[in-house]
Amino acid sequence: MIPLSPGPFVRCRSTSTLLMLCWIFAGFTCTGSEHAATSTLPAAFTDLLPHFLVEPEDEYIVKNKPVTLTCRSTPATQIYFKCNGEWVHQDDHLIERTIDPATALPIMQVKIDITRQQVEKVFGLDEYWCQCVAWSTTGTQKSQKAFIRIAYLRKNFEEEPQGKEVTLDQEVLLRCHPPEGVPPPEVEWQRNEDVLDPASDPNFFVTADHNLIIKQARLADTGNYTCAAKNIVARRKSPSATVVVYVDGGWSEWSKWSACGADCSMWRSRECTQPAPSTGGKDCQGLDLQSLNCTSLECPQTASGAEDVALYVGMVAVALCLTLLLIVVVLVYRRRKEGLDADVADSSILTTGFQPMGIKPTKPENSHLLTIQPDLTSTSTSYQGTLRSRHDTVGKFSMANGPLLDPLPNGSHTLHNGKLGADPGEFVSRLTAQGYFKTLPRDVDNTSYGTFNFLGGRLTLPNTGISLLIPPEAIPRGKIYEIYLTVQRKEDIRLPLAGCQTLLSPVVSCGPPGVVLTRPVILSMDHCSDACPENWAVRLKKQNYEGTWEDVLLMGEEHPSDPYYCQLEAETCRVFSEQMGRFALVGESLHMGAAKRLRLVLFSDAYCTTLEYNIRVYCMDDTQDVFKEVMQMERQLGGRLIDEPHLLLFKDSYHNLRLSIHDMPQAHWRSKLLAGYQEIPFYHIWNGSQRYLHCTFTLERLSLATCQLSCQLCVWQVEGEGQSFGLDFNIAKDTRAMDSEFLLMDSSSTALAGPSAFQIPYLIRQKICSSLDTPCPNGADWRMLAQRLKLDRHMSFFASNVSPTSVILDLWEAQHFHSGNINQLATVMADIGKQEAMIFLVSDGEC
Repeated sequence: MIPLSPGPFVRCRSTSTLLMLCWIFAGFTCTGSEHAATSTLPAAFTDLLPHFLVEPEDEYIVKNKPVTLTCRSTPATQIYFKCNGEWVHQDDHLIERTIDPATALPIMQVKIDITRQQVEKVFGLDEYWCQCVAWSTTGTQKSQKAFIRIAYLRKNFEEEPQGKEVTLDQEVLLRCHPPEGVPPPEVEWQRNEDVLDPASDPNFFVTADHNLIIKQARLADTGNYTCAAKNIVARRKSPSATVVVYVDGGWSEWSKWSACGADCSMWRSRECTQPAPSTGGKDCQGLDLQSLNCTSLECPQTASGAEDVALYVGMVAVALCLTLLLIVVVLVYRRRKEGLDADVADSSILTTGFQPMGIKPTKPENSHLLTIQPDLTSTSTSYQGTLRSRHDTVGKFSMANGPLLDPLPNGSHTLHNGKLGADPGEFVSRLTAQGYFKTLPRDVDNTSYGTFNFLGGRLTLPNTGISLLIPPEAIPRGKIYEIYLTVQRKEDIRLPLAGCQTLLSPVVSCGPPGVVLTRPVILSMDHCSDACPENWAVRLKKQNYEGTWEDVLLMGEEHPSDPYYCQLEAETCRVFSEQMGRFALVGESLHMGAAKRLRLVLFSDAYCTTLEYNIRVYCMDDTQDVFKEVMQMERQLGGRLIDEPHLLLFKDSYHNLRLSIHDMPQAHWRSKLLAGYQEIPFYHIWNGSQRYLHCTFTLERLSLATCQLSCQLCVWQVEGEGQSFGLDFNIAKDTRAMDSEFLLMDSSSTALAGPSAFQIPYLIRQKICSSLDTPCPNGADWRMLAQRLKLDRHMSFFASNVSPTSVILDLWEAQHFHSGNINQLATVMADIGKQEAMIFLVSDGEC
């Protein structure tokens, strides 16, 4: 706009011309539209600058409702708005003129409306602002800038509060990161739908970042806590987080000692009532009844002196008889044990069940290896019969430091091809009836069990990647154990996680705990870390008898004397343990580059008879047990896989996972999702305790005749990696089996006992161990075997065992149960120069 010079008369040529304004000076006027925001000042006020009585203020557009900006100034000849540097057309101004009765100064007020469309035009470039400019004959004045923003409040909380179980007086922290919104939402906390007011209850404190702290948990603080966020657009509530405040029991004071009884003893007692355990708290530990022998003076006198002498003589005689009986029992037991060892020494027992194996070394000069012809007349696949001493008639056996298990019916423990004929439910019920095993789930489908002796064996949970290898000689000779293996449902286990910790594996139990083992067993289970040791601090956790989870191993800081050792492979963890119990692998990310492997799986309804069609996207830990569980659940729901599973690395970056669907044929399909994408909060995935995280996309076909669906489904972490699924299939004709291609069905036996559980025959194993355990100057011993099998990074662990070769072969067995090639092992032995160790070679023709 160009200012006009003073003159006798100034006329606005056209009020319809955009941004055409008139400068008015003393004695001048401007003619034009009656809506022009101009006026003429009296001569007495021509030397005054305008000042603002009302300036425009920041506004928020809610949904599609426009906002009104107001500007009022005195004295002023003109007032116009400028928005984002451009003048607003004068026809868009609503003008009102009044006179100040106190000063007689003219007051001019101008209003304009701003719509959502105007603001969205500059989205991404700059914030939308408006400013008021007022003129007088002396000069101009500008008002403050008013910013206009589109108000919104997203649906999903960036971090939701998680339920906790805490002891009395413990501090509780409930985190809440509200949804993104403009203006920023206000946050309040509710307990059981009642708003918490920290001002009236100082035990509550809300931090600046909206987290709730309960300073000292009280019983009254038990309840469902909800984080609520609201702004001018909407109000959102997080899922409720249940806080349970439990009380562990305490013992009362001991009562006074009772009077001395007829048995010359006195008693006192105490009760678990101060406080009594409540809301899931632990019972009291220790004795509630205590006895003490009375002094001779306090004992009631019930016999004469001669009678006392006779009593003492009788007691001495009974003691001598018991001592002699104990000596006889020990001698008989030792003789029976020798008989059992003699039976085992008979090599026909160990080789009867071996199927012949052909081993073809790769080098032609290995043809001179010693060959022993096996007994090919046997048709059984393992030793059948009782594995006890021939003369043993004792019906029960003991386990040091552990509970007693009842024997199998008729007092014998018979193995038939390594399988048990007992009812699985009966076995689990019998275990859960005993103290520690009350936590053992009664989920027979996810439990394997068997009876084993010193020959060892293997337990497997099919299609889960979980197995337990019991090496030969791990169970002491003369002992027979009933052993179980089960995977726990994560929701049934209270596994405390803090900070950046995440659950990397299933929670697996093997037992019974407390049994005596002479060598470590190997527990194999999947994990979902990126297997980069520099990114993680990985800990092996074990639950003790009191139910508390303890760190028993930090990977990378193992000591040879530890009863535990872990080998972390690309997708599997091998745990060497001299004790049985409940284990889990927990990782703590060391920086934001640490990532978990997620398996993304798509399901839909196998049959659709309505216009709506659902696609479910599961985002689960990349472990076989979770995949199997989801497959079983979808099979019950009548679902089917609609694409091959994809892997996604989910980083510890605090960013959520987003899912969206695109490129649908608009003429036939439409999405019923209101937003452009769905989100799964970061902590729901990183915590690892929620097994079935998924989002559902509900699509609608415009006609029942439409059956062909093609679209693109994208899953990505904000500022991270992503995967996309290209879908193109017929929802009516695609009737393939849900798990025919993507779920490898493991049909192997869940329990194998004795030689049938191993790739390497027992006698060959013994020969290899005796040949390689002795150190050789040229290194042709167990160290070279570990190097050739690419296990040399565990040298210190192998060396800490009595037989390093035996532990190496145990690990080889655990790794190669399904894919083991004993020919490969024979070739390695030949390369080492220990041909004499491979004594069980036959040709393919002999097989």
